[in-house]
Amino acid sequence: MIEADAPEPPLDMPPVAQLHEVCARERFLLEGAHGNLWFEYRSATLFVTFDNLATLDTPYPRMPWMHDRVKLLGASLLGVQSFRKDWFRQPTTPAQIAGLVEQGFFERFERIIFVGASMGAFAALNFAPLVQGAWVLAFSPQSTMNQRIAPFEKRFRYSVKRSDWSEPQFLDAATAVPHIAKVAMFYDPLEDEDKRHAARLAGPNVQMIPCLGSSHQAIRLVIKCDALPRMMDEFAQTGRLGQAFFKNMRARTQVRSWRRTIVDKLAKRNHPKLLLRACDFMLVEKHYGFAQAARRQVLQDHPELDVKQSFLDRDAVSDDSLE
Repeated sequence: MIEADAPEPPLDMPPVAQLHEVCARERFLLEGAHGNLWFEYRSATLFVTFDNLATLDTPYPRMPWMHDRVKLLGASLLGVQSFRKDWFRQPTTPAQIAGLVEQGFFERFERIIFVGASMGAFAALNFAPLVQGAWVLAFSPQSTMNQRIAPFEKRFRYSVKRSDWSEPQFLDAATAVPHIAKVAMFYDPLEDEDKRHAARLAGPNVQMIPCLGSSHQAIRLVIKCDALPRMMDEFAQTGRLGQAFFKNMRARTQVRSWRRTIVDKLAKRNHPKLLLRACDFMLVEKHYGFAQAARRQVLQDHPELDVKQSFLDRDAVSDDSLE
């Protein structure tokens, strides 16, 4: 007899609070028409995390994005949750954050870091100026999805069509960035839309961190390199990422998804010799079906290439060669 899976334990949601009660609570859920704020106090460092498109694939109620990772750091969490894939283009979230400011909620924290990826990064950049002294970690951010301002952005059409991109308030994160003291922005320069958004968001207060080969998932590459916890702690302490982080990110060359992206990009950019050498290098270490297929195709398209060439030296495929 096959036993049924044990039911998952009920979600330990904080008690619902009214706005005037937030400063007296160690945990609370502030409810809204378009989304909720989930708060847990642990220390004087606060991470304000925002939902993204992937988060919203899990039906509500759910834990805030990055909940467990922030908990492991021993930091406080304010999870900004949305009920729809709307890029927070609704009145509830900014009003909730502004309400916390009016109540003096943020005054108990020594450091406040807004964090988001994609849709969440757009919101983190947009709303950070509401809180004095807040810094931002933005992964693969969009500057706006307004087609007049960013006509190069053609992704996520269904979700964009269902959200409002006419209301001028919080329409363009590029107008918010100059009002944020410190920003670390992660993007893939090989992803055309992300590269263009990053260019619109650049500034003297922004540390630009190209994550070559991450596609639109820079946060996942950082996680797979086991660089996220130390990165979050370092940024919370200094507002900037240094050599320790970039050393950790060298592990990206061993990540399967990174390798596949590099192979795909080389094929699309018509670099047959470099593609062949990259595939040879990867196949020495592991049997990758995508590398074998790409190698067969490049030799079919370019039979003049020497199939007996020596395998690629580890430093031969560099980030610079793909710019």
